[in-house]
Amino acid sequence: MNHQSELKSSTLSGKTSIRISESASLNKRKKLKDAGLFALFVGPVLLAFTVIVLIPFFTGIYYAFTDWNGITGDIKWVGLDNFKYLFTEDQQFQDSFILTTKYTVVAIILTNVIGFGLAILVTQMFKTRNILRTVFFMPNMVGGLLLGFIWQFIFVKGFSSLGQLTHIPFFQLPWLGDANTAFWGIVIVSVWQGAGYIMIIYIAALQNVPQELIEAAKIDGANRWQILRHITMPLVAPAVTICLFLTTASSFKIFDANLSLTGGGPFKSTEMLALNIYTEAFVNNRYGIGEAKALIFFIVVAAITVLQVTISKKREVES
Repeated sequence: MNHQSELKSSTLSGKTSIRISESASLNKRKKLKDAGLFALFVGPVLLAFTVIVLIPFFTGIYYAFTDWNGITGDIKWVGLDNFKYLFTEDQQFQDSFILTTKYTVVAIILTNVIGFGLAILVTQMFKTRNILRTVFFMPNMVGGLLLGFIWQFIFVKGFSSLGQLTHIPFFQLPWLGDANTAFWGIVIVSVWQGAGYIMIIYIAALQNVPQELIEAAKIDGANRWQILRHITMPLVAPAVTICLFLTTASSFKIFDANLSLTGGGPFKSTEMLALNIYTEAFVNNRYGIGEAKALIFFIVVAAITVLQVTISKKREVES
């Protein structure tokens, strides 16, 4: 009897071991399958991101501490000399930084205010609202370089002709020939292009505002401004956070419209920071200094956008 019990016990123990082994094998095959699927779907994207973004980014950081001209293989480590030069001798870099900051503040305010106003307009109940949405969004479909050349023709030829015909001072201004008017020319083009895209985000937010709250506020005697201020704005705060982030990043990085519209002129008075970095690295062939500017630019933009998102998030109201 004891022998039979021992035999049964060993048999059960063997079966249990086999089951555990099979379970471990299945888990191992499942993990290998998951790893294979991950490599199949994520691998190519991760590889492309590494090659296109990560490697150039860290390589650029290295070049920021060298005197490389971007052409030859002669690379010399200069440490912090490039950064000392930027903050002590390169007045054009400092002027471009100030100008870009000024432009960013103006563009953020105007793009968001106009985009929000357009969103309110096209969410009203009238027949042409869908057509108006399409019309307002269409400028965003035009590339920045092409848009700049189109508006360059409008400012130089179109406004000049209108000024001669109507004698209205607005059209007689030297739009791209003067530093102040050229700056506002860039602002007009950028806001005209970006307001339609921001409008779409605000439309989505406005359509999610509960109509019961608005109807209740109207019954209580609230006017349109009070409804907008105390009900609509708090509830669309998440969209405001997104739009501020997008406009902040895009305004700081403006390049194509600046290049095609004014080329930084007249006399570099409208040269934004991205164009200044491009000119330094690829026109002046001072790649090391250009990378140092780009690194400072990256740190500043990243810090500002993180700060903006943090502050905006604190003001959001959970609906």
